[in-house]
Amino acid sequence: MNSKNIYHLSHTDLDGYSCQLVMSYTPHNIKSFNANYGAEVRSRLDEIMDAIKSNTESATILITDLNLTMDEARWLDREVNMLREKGREIQITLLDHHGSGQESANKFGWYFLDTTRSATKITYDYAKENFELHEEEWMEKYVNIVNAVDLWKQEEVFNFEFGKVCMRLISETRELSRVTFGDDDRFYKISLLKQAVEFISHEKANIALDDAIHKMKKEFFKAEQDDTLDNLSTAYIVDLLGQKFAQMTIYYKGYKGFLSYGVGNTSIVGNGFLTKFDEYDFIVDVSSRGTMSFRANNKVSVSQISKEWVDGGGHPNAAGGRIIGFKEQYRYDKVKEQILKLWKTAKQRLDVPLDHLEALGAGQLDHRLPRDAVQEAVRQRGVDHPVLDEEHVRAGALRHIAPVIEHHGVGVAGLLRGVLGDGADHVEPGRLGEAGGGLRVGP
Repeated sequence: MNSKNIYHLSHTDLDGYSCQLVMSYTPHNIKSFNANYGAEVRSRLDEIMDAIKSNTESATILITDLNLTMDEARWLDREVNMLREKGREIQITLLDHHGSGQESANKFGWYFLDTTRSATKITYDYAKENFELHEEEWMEKYVNIVNAVDLWKQEEVFNFEFGKVCMRLISETRELSRVTFGDDDRFYKISLLKQAVEFISHEKANIALDDAIHKMKKEFFKAEQDDTLDNLSTAYIVDLLGQKFAQMTIYYKGYKGFLSYGVGNTSIVGNGFLTKFDEYDFIVDVSSRGTMSFRANNKVSVSQISKEWVDGGGHPNAAGGRIIGFKEQYRYDKVKEQILKLWKTAKQRLDVPLDHLEALGAGQLDHRLPRDAVQEAVRQRGVDHPVLDEEHVRAGALRHIAPVIEHHGVGVAGLLRGVLGDGADHVEPGRLGEAGGGLRVGP
């Protein structure tokens, strides 16, 4: 057996995840990705190409249940050919059934299009011949179920009715953020599908599965004691966030915060996070539309923070605002990059010049404790450590103080009423008073 390194991109519906379910029964090293149509397809392809370029191993790019536009297909083909010219062994295989991809299929030999079968069935048949599929007893029956509901074959009554329940199982499984917890969300959905196939032999299988879905979800999230699905999933999400401290921890004026993207349900999740990890002073979640939701636990006024970042407001422990001009992203690192760009462009509406703003490149990290770095930066300029409380924070009181943010062990200067930034190392507030000056991000 020649184990392949497969980068598998698939759609976000039942057919797409079922392709990945089938491929999970092959012996190859698979890194999975999912995308809905539109800009996310190119974003995920970029992510795959970045991963392939980061090593020298041979690779297979497998795309299922997604039709590529001519521009997307041409770009991918060109990228792979450039790597081949450098001696890399890279293959592309696209298995799809959407007729809208006919133009691309006519152009590229790696684009396999068959409108008579679902992508799951195409992948199943292809994997048996090319990927050494280890076929389970239930697999062919399940593939036919997905094929019936995806192609809307109502005459196949059993397959169609059971498939409808499976379809809803995927579409209504939204407890985990697909952007922030991509691998975990995929594992969750595929785990539910693996449980669903156990009902195929039941009498009135579609009804039996429909009755069991809520319990199946609870069992997935349950650690020890039983609870409501909301409470179980919240505890699970909080634990997942706890694995992302290095990536998502931020510092603002010495206060320790946590920046998430697309997690949602901030009141419940935020409270659970701050209760379990009481070393954090606040948490802020940014939605795909740029809405910022802040939560605190009596340690800092997030109403004041939201006002300074995005002219938002609210209560001391619950506030919000919106980043004007925010563009939806599908990768957390791209979210951070965009927020930094927004921060830079915000200088035109601020009272302080930012001519000296610069971001350090990768690898120039300050390995001191983040809070120590912040406090030292403040002390070096002779500024008292700023606090956000009713006595010390009032309208205009912070005009001449440079906020400090540290993100992922990398410091970033924040802006009054500005936007959170990321990507620099040590932040040093410059002289912002009458002498002019600016913020400098540097070692």
